[in-house]
Amino acid sequence: MKNPIPLKTITENTVFRKGDVFVLFGELFGRGYATGLVEQARKAGLRIVGITVGRRDENNCLRPLTAEELSEAEQRLGGEIINIPLMAGFDLDAPEGGPTPTDLLAGMTLESWEREKLDWAYIEQCQAVATTRFKDALAQVMSVLDGMIPEGRNVFFAHTMAGGIPKAKVFLVVANRIYKGTGARHMSSQALLDSDMGKLILRNFDEVSAITFQHLIDASAAIRQRTEASGGQVRYTAYGYHGTGILIGGEYRWQTYTNYTQGYAKMRLEGIAENAWAKGIKATVYNCPEIRTNSSDVFTGIELPLIPLLLALKKENGGQWADEQWRACKALLQDGFTLEDVIRKIGDLQANEAMVPFYDFSAWPMPNSQPQADLTIGTSIEITAMHRSGKLLISDLLSTFVVEATGELIFGASSSPVGPVQWLNHDVVARRLNASHDASNTISLPTAEQGSASHEIATPDMVPTQAQRSLVQ
Repeated sequence: MKNPIPLKTITENTVFRKGDVFVLFGELFGRGYATGLVEQARKAGLRIVGITVGRRDENNCLRPLTAEELSEAEQRLGGEIINIPLMAGFDLDAPEGGPTPTDLLAGMTLESWEREKLDWAYIEQCQAVATTRFKDALAQVMSVLDGMIPEGRNVFFAHTMAGGIPKAKVFLVVANRIYKGTGARHMSSQALLDSDMGKLILRNFDEVSAITFQHLIDASAAIRQRTEASGGQVRYTAYGYHGTGILIGGEYRWQTYTNYTQGYAKMRLEGIAENAWAKGIKATVYNCPEIRTNSSDVFTGIELPLIPLLLALKKENGGQWADEQWRACKALLQDGFTLEDVIRKIGDLQANEAMVPFYDFSAWPMPNSQPQADLTIGTSIEITAMHRSGKLLISDLLSTFVVEATGELIFGASSSPVGPVQWLNHDVVARRLNASHDASNTISLPTAEQGSASHEIATPDMVPTQAQRSLVQ
């Protein structure tokens, strides 16, 4: 990708209807983008089917959910779950009797990890064991799913698997310094990526966040062919993050959080969608604005680009509802602070010379730098301290709106997807929100250069280790 390709038009669902099937390919655990998409499927009357990653017992054996766990998971999803474990990643797999990759990392220390080497031939054996396990289980899942889809129905596959962080103490300490460390506690993200530990983690990110999308597309081929032969349509969506266009100096510009270590896996995810699209399979990765989730909270400062969404709400024909959100956000601040103070801090960060090198789209994902980390983390800490409570932030409220808007945008765009990779920037998110919440607001038809006409519309620390391989983003 040489340039981000933004979604410009806002369309409504014209394909999916009551009785069609929505498949959530990733377990729903809590805060995350997928809740917005599931809500749209529910509103449209689709039958919601989910999967589970299963759970590891005390002996590291993968098992299905218990009856109680299954009941809780289905209540959370609002649908049925096929109770066959689909935990992705290879960090807890090994040939019979051998150590897992996580076991190998357990012997590393904070003093030794950068120079310690891994046996890559053995790692590949672990990876092969995990791949066989996953694909065998996926074949069983697809067999069950096939019987749940009547003839002539449309099918919506929503891939939400992401993550893959091994439960290794040394990595958690290193990650804390990379993503939260300033001054003397700062650590270079490049040092991690150059190490064998970092290379192992990147490989596991690929397995969880990207390659599972390929497995899904391949394993559902028979369902896809049967559905299309009976007049139905099949769509695949996935969640990406590859920076976001936000208002900087009054203009929408691409920017990103640094260092987004999972970025390499997200680019591989995009490549999988491009290859599928070239074969006539409607698979699209939607690169969404970053939000606060159970997993993203480890990255201090990742929430800062959310705050300019307030400016976009006003810029994109905002009315009464947009004004209400400004007031709601102001109410979260301590007396003596204003939203203008917060936005000014964001603007100062955006314009700082330490950030300028990171606006290069072609260089993404770049390693962090100490000036950039000190500025980003410091600004995050300062803005958090301006709130009445550290447990209720402006970024929390805005995250719920991004989840809502991206769910609506993705579900609507999936009727007539226009390409394998799309960016949902703050402009289209704000227009979608304003149109949904303000009865006096409408979404204007796009200009000729924006493409086909749209419909005019009136108008949350890390998750448990067992969950992180399919964390719903």
